[in-house]
Amino acid sequence: MSDDVQPGFVRVRLDLSYDGKDFSGWAKQARGQRTVQGDIEDALRTVTRSKETYELTVAGRTDAGVHARGQVAHVDLPVELWAEHREKLLRRLAGRLSHDVRIWKVAEAPSGFNARFSAVWRRYAYRVTDNPGGVDPLLRGHVLWHDWPLDMDAMNEAATALVGEHDFAAYCKKREGATTIRTLQELRWERRPDGVLEATVKADAFCHNMVRSLVGALLFVGDGHRPVDWPGKVLAAGVRDSAVHVVRPHGLTLEEVGYPADELLAARNLEARNRRSLPGGRGGCC
Repeated sequence: MSDDVQPGFVRVRLDLSYDGKDFSGWAKQARGQRTVQGDIEDALRTVTRSKETYELTVAGRTDAGVHARGQVAHVDLPVELWAEHREKLLRRLAGRLSHDVRIWKVAEAPSGFNARFSAVWRRYAYRVTDNPGGVDPLLRGHVLWHDWPLDMDAMNEAATALVGEHDFAAYCKKREGATTIRTLQELRWERRPDGVLEATVKADAFCHNMVRSLVGALLFVGDGHRPVDWPGKVLAAGVRDSAVHVVRPHGLTLEEVGYPADELLAARNLEARNRRSLPGGRGGCC
C-alpha cells in the first residue's frame, strides 16, 4: 500500500496533548459527540479559512476519558495553504482550541512519515492509589482509587508472563478482521514518592481495551484476589475472561510515541500494515 502524499500537498506532523475527561475519545463520532479529532479539525479549518476539512491520522486512537501527553498526528495540507499559514499556525490554533487540548509542535514531516504506521512503539502510563483515604483531590481526574492494599512486587512478578509477542485476545475487545497479536515490550509498576502506583505499558501497538484489561488483571493479583500466575494463565487461554476487569479510563495516559530514523520510515509503514500471526497459533484502544 502506497503512503505517498498526493501532488500539491505537504504532510504536516502535529505533536499534542489533551485531557480526555470531556471528550468521547479521539475519533470523530457519527452522532456528533465532542472528540479530539473533531475539535482539532474544526480549529484547523477555521484558522486557515478553509472550506474543506482536512482529516487527521493519529498514532493511537484513545478511548473516551483517556488522556494523552505525547500524542502524534499528521494531516496533508495543500502546499499553498501550508506556505501561507505555517509561521503562525501554532499560535492561531492555541487561540482557537479549548484549554483541554494543546498542540505543541507543527512541522513538515519527513518523507515516508505516517503518524500511525511509522510508529514502532507507544508508551502508556496507568496511575492508581491504594491510599485508604482515597485520591488526592488535585489528581482525581488522572488517578484511580483502588480500595485494597496493593502488593507491587506481586504485580511485577505477574507481569513478567505477559511481556513479549503474544496473542492478547484474552485482554482485548475483539474487532472483526483485526489481529490481537502484539509485542508487549515493557510492563512494570513503580510506587512514586507520593504513594501513587504507576504502571508503564509499552508495546509496538495495542488492541482495544488492552492496557486497561492488563491493569485490571494485575490489580487483582496485587490485592490478593488472584494468584501471581493467574494473568499468564488467562493469556494462554486465549479467550476473554469475565473475571478480567477493564479499569476506568481516567487513570490512563498516552505518554509517548516512538518512531524510527527518517530513512526507515517507509519500510516501517509496510511492516506495520502486514497482518501478523504466531507460529502454531491463532491468528487494532486502550
